[in-house]
Amino acid sequence: MTHTLAHWIGGKHVAGASGRQGPVTDPATGEVTTQVPFADAGEVDTAVAAAREAFTEWGGSSLARRSAVLFAFRGLLDRHRDELARLITAEHGKVHSDALGEVARGLEVVDLACALTLQLKGELSTQVATRVDVSAIRQPLGVVAGITPFNFPAMVPMWMFPPALASGNTFVLKPSEKDPSAAVRVAELLAEAGLPDGVFNVVHGDRVAVDRLLEHPDVAAVSFVGSTPIARHIHTTAAAHGKRVQALGGAKNHMLVLPDADLDAAADAAVSAAYGSAGERCMAVSAVVAVGGIGDDLVARIAERARKVRIGPGTDPASEMGPLITAAHRDKVASYVHGAAAQGCEVVLDGTGHTVAGHENGHWIGVSLLDRVPVTADAYRDEVFGPVLCVLRAETYEEGVALVNASPYGNGAAIFTRDGGAARRFQLEVQAGMVGVNVPIPVPVGYHSFGGWKDSLFGDHHVYGNDAWHFYTRGKVITTRWPDPADTDGGVNLGFPHHG
Repeated sequence: MTHTLAHWIGGKHVAGASGRQGPVTDPATGEVTTQVPFADAGEVDTAVAAAREAFTEWGGSSLARRSAVLFAFRGLLDRHRDELARLITAEHGKVHSDALGEVARGLEVVDLACALTLQLKGELSTQVATRVDVSAIRQPLGVVAGITPFNFPAMVPMWMFPPALASGNTFVLKPSEKDPSAAVRVAELLAEAGLPDGVFNVVHGDRVAVDRLLEHPDVAAVSFVGSTPIARHIHTTAAAHGKRVQALGGAKNHMLVLPDADLDAAADAAVSAAYGSAGERCMAVSAVVAVGGIGDDLVARIAERARKVRIGPGTDPASEMGPLITAAHRDKVASYVHGAAAQGCEVVLDGTGHTVAGHENGHWIGVSLLDRVPVTADAYRDEVFGPVLCVLRAETYEEGVALVNASPYGNGAAIFTRDGGAARRFQLEVQAGMVGVNVPIPVPVGYHSFGGWKDSLFGDHHVYGNDAWHFYTRGKVITTRWPDPADTDGGVNLGFPHHG
């Protein structure tokens, strides 16, 4: 039997009123488990109105009160991490251990937000002129919104709302309609932690809800993670309506392997980074560039390991890789493998057509490995977002870096080498926002910032880390002068004020 999810508005569950809804499936079985309501513009307006009303109190609340709520939420999140992970596995399909890792990485940003008293300190310069002081403070924006993807239904929202709430803003979240239950459970935990009604709201839906958030005059800022075409639309539309925007787009993350690298370590890393979470990660390694004469050896080692990846339901502790999110996405990913040979690729492993006994209707696909991939092949040009790894060849380091930098994406890049000089050159020369040295997925810890270059980021700010505090606040500079009773200076002076 299926159940129908509700929005979370003003501190309570609110049934959908638009009459539109969509199915949420268990990717391991293909069965519909939940119906999610799709908000219309009026329902989005209701959520924004609740957030706007709550901002009056929350935006003026003490740092001590905000800190207490976030610490309480952090404790609840820690105690309920297994429950959240199970919700993620049930709707996304990733294995339970991977889902637990997602919650743990989200907790890092909650930890950062708990340090709000340090992060929101102002600045003061005294006696910049005679009896004149200048101070700088940061204040919340008001109502802010987050639009998040299906691949990390708990972690990506937690990249956004903890620093936003800590800064005094109120929040409207539009999670993915494919796996929305984790977002609602997070809202319930925030309420249990003592967050006032209306400070955090969840509205489900599709483009109707998204576009209303982008256009709504009371939404001051929008954060987004998703594909590049939608990120570009989010950035253009929200900015045209006067909003602050950070929109993270797609990726084609490269791993450059030099001839001196430990090939076993590189092969382990390539398999882990390409096929973990079935490749549905914006930081997945989807292209390996083998430099010099190591290509055949490296491909053989990757293939040997890839064949052993255990594929099954995320609830099975023996599974290392689960299904894809939907049957439609599974078929799209498979199409890149089916068309690869005709486009000049050598198909080393073909994972299409894979099934799991007892779960034949699940959204299954096996791991695929393509070698000698030309840069014109669709599997290389597009963000496949599935367990398909492309291997390209380069004669020299310079040729390899040029290949990486020619990609329109610039989310993450990694180099595998024992040469410190080459590693140093790479981290300075590669055009990507996050770089790994012998680390295949260089996702920063919560107190640094996550964000790419080129078509992987639209906007000026990365998410979490120090950038979050600047994105969710605006500066104000105050100049004060308190006259001394003994001061005899005065009179009109039409000259430009200067410090002296």
